[in-house]
Amino acid sequence: MHRSPIFRTFVPAATAGLVSLALAGCNTTDITGSIKNNGGLLAGATSSKGAAEGTDWRAQSENWGERYQKEPKDAQAAINYAQALRKNGQRSQAVAVLERASIHNPDNTAVAGAYGRALADGGNLEQALEVLGRAHTPDAPDWRILSVQGAVLDQLGRHQEARRYYTAALKIMPEEPSILSNLGLSYALAKELPRAEETLRRASVKDAKDLRIRQNLALVVGLQGRFKEAEMIARSDLPPQEAAENVAYLKQMLAEHQNGRKVAGHNAS
Repeated sequence: MHRSPIFRTFVPAATAGLVSLALAGCNTTDITGSIKNNGGLLAGATSSKGAAEGTDWRAQSENWGERYQKEPKDAQAAINYAQALRKNGQRSQAVAVLERASIHNPDNTAVAGAYGRALADGGNLEQALEVLGRAHTPDAPDWRILSVQGAVLDQLGRHQEARRYYTAALKIMPEEPSILSNLGLSYALAKELPRAEETLRRASVKDAKDLRIRQNLALVVGLQGRFKEAEMIARSDLPPQEAAENVAYLKQMLAEHQNGRKVAGHNAS
């Protein structure tokens, strides 16, 4: 059965889902914290101009690619071109574009943020942390970057350290749902399910329109044995076919969890 993109963004017992959660997302070169339907974080971004939901990313890749080839030192062209490449699944090329851009623009924090995210998308987590550390400064912290740094640390299994970044981000943007979503998934990855549920509920209240948060909440509720409640959450606000697919996938993941099998994660996009 086709796996719903909502559930693919989070997988318990595997850290890959969190990176998609913290790394994908916005309709810009986003760096922030939650889940997007292609897998990724929610909220925030380093501005990429003109990219909206429903964008033809292949056309965007061609357009920004032409500008980038003419002006390889143009930071915004590089950021937008790399984002279009990522959306088209060309992650290695996106990393190469941003690596070159970072050489031409060593002090540009937007480039550093985009480059760090692209590295994390490709699984280069340690290098991503190093680059993301240059994407903002202690005297001018960026909550979006802090949330992504936390998500990368969660992928590395460093959950306590990750939460310090989420806490710092929440001091800047209290109750920001994208940060809360990443924090909730951090608790889930550490098997602290009641805390995960409480945090994801807070995120859902703050952003009632985001289906992804509620679907992750459904999974956490189900993992605690409350499947009927989880199914109600999974079905809410979805077309019948998609709701059925989500519920079926929820059942599959819960069965695998109960059987002690590792659940495969979905790569960040």
